[in-house]
Amino acid sequence: MPIEVITSRHNALLTHLRKLASSRAYRDGCGEYLGDGVKLLAEAVRWNAPLKTVVVAEGVTLPELPEGVRTVRVSDELMRSVSPAETPQGALFTAALQRPALPERLDGSRYLVLDGVQDPGNVGTILRTADAFDCEGVFLLNGCADLYNPKTVRATMGAVFRASVWSCTAEELAALLKTSGIPLYGTALRGDTVSLRELDLSRAAVAVGSEGRGLSEAVLSLCDRTARIPMSARCESLNAATAAAIMLWEMVR
Repeated sequence: MPIEVITSRHNALLTHLRKLASSRAYRDGCGEYLGDGVKLLAEAVRWNAPLKTVVVAEGVTLPELPEGVRTVRVSDELMRSVSPAETPQGALFTAALQRPALPERLDGSRYLVLDGVQDPGNVGTILRTADAFDCEGVFLLNGCADLYNPKTVRATMGAVFRASVWSCTAEELAALLKTSGIPLYGTALRGDTVSLRELDLSRAAVAVGSEGRGLSEAVLSLCDRTARIPMSARCESLNAATAAAIMLWEMVR
């Protein structure tokens, strides 16, 4: 397709991109999200993400795009004015939001529950790790960072285009796990807490709480057992992304 050229920072498309970067309500309202970087764009193309528009800086080579994708070229200055990254990566793109409904039943073996994890970088990193360890689904509960925040999308390194991710309530999660016969184990301390090494994780869901508060009471009450990650007694806790990585590795091991 021919490449359009935009020279005004007040162009309607550039205004649209800035709003996509800054507002979840705007993303939800128009059904689009923003990604940045040529490498991430190549992953979007590879995994058939529903691309709509690509904006590229001068001198940057794009991957081959699907038919029908609007392509626009801008100056480096304009790219800096619209990119959500401090150092623009040469290309921006928009794609259609995908917020799938919960399945009626879970037939896999490994699932991850994020409970109030609010940092976009952590959510994106966790999704990338879940993808690496063949986790078959991730659930976002209680105000987790938006999956389609540009920082989250960037941190997934492409996993966002192929992973199964659902947003739901604790009640919906409980019903689905019960129907599927899958136990839920949480990273928390209570009377039944055991070492992570003692749990049977061959078919299970594991829950990781927020960076500051841990698991909420609503999710903790759903846990069949709770586990502690063995670590030095002088350390109180781990970053949410690190805790999730350890749990996922144990599930695979």
